[in-house]
Amino acid sequence: MPIFEPLKKRRLGQTDIEITPIGLGVMQFAGGEGIFGMMFPEISQEMMNGIIKAALDGGINWFDTAEIYGRGRSERGLANALRTAEIKDDEVIVATKWLPMFRTARNIPRTISDRIHFLNGYSIDLYMVHQAWGFSPPEVEMDAMADLVQAGKVRSIGVSNFNEEQMRRAHAALQKRGLMLAANQVQYSLLHRKIETNGVLAAAKELGITITAWSPLASGLLTGKFHKDPEILNQTPFGRRMRLRPGIERSRPLIQALDEIAAKHDATPAQVALNWVIDFHGETVVAIPGASKVHQAEESAGSMKFRLSNADKARLDELSSEFR
Repeated sequence: MPIFEPLKKRRLGQTDIEITPIGLGVMQFAGGEGIFGMMFPEISQEMMNGIIKAALDGGINWFDTAEIYGRGRSERGLANALRTAEIKDDEVIVATKWLPMFRTARNIPRTISDRIHFLNGYSIDLYMVHQAWGFSPPEVEMDAMADLVQAGKVRSIGVSNFNEEQMRRAHAALQKRGLMLAANQVQYSLLHRKIETNGVLAAAKELGITITAWSPLASGLLTGKFHKDPEILNQTPFGRRMRLRPGIERSRPLIQALDEIAAKHDATPAQVALNWVIDFHGETVVAIPGASKVHQAEESAGSMKFRLSNADKARLDELSSEFR
């Protein structure tokens, strides 16, 4: 029988910050600016406002952005949309990221004022090192991040795309400052389960670190739309099309199962895929699907409104096991 029991908020790592199992990634708000801006069409502020309102109305209480998402455009668009929705600073959780590319940890205190400026009155509840590409080791980066917490400029610290060793080093460095690593944002979905075999997930559970899953719908593959209408795939940009095409046939049995399970819950395959991600490992994993349209934010929020049965979760686990 379907379990119509909403998933509740959970702690971000070992902090006192409470987040919904589904957040909203706003990388798409970078449209037209910077590296990621070239990947997405420009979204009007009016559309951003609608997307954020839909997420809030659906119960989502936190949003993920980054410096590299349009060099402040995403952060500014998010802040404007929250203000339009008349959301106060203490009513929402905001996560953003520092870009380490070609930089040392000395850049962290130098650029925090930019993040604060673009967020325009909304606090940085989680500040992350976006990649393990910096010219400084994790220990030095975490020390600089800890200084920001001590100065009251950010509430908690995370990393993104760190492997197990790098995550453990960051965690140990923060412990020396009396802090804890709150999160590691990594790719995770039914079609990308590498963190289950490379040590990242096990270490996160051991250390009390929240895993934030980016691309939890595998670039849209788990919605089933490309399987049902191949013409949609043909209309996607070349680069994305080449990434998606090899997974179509391999994932077809999984997509069929998502369809069948979704019908039992009056849900969509995407909602079932998201629900599995945020519930299969207890409270360790949360997800940040993106949205470029209002209905996508509504759909993502709806994935928190039910629970999959143990049998359904086990079935999806088995069908996706080859993607570990």
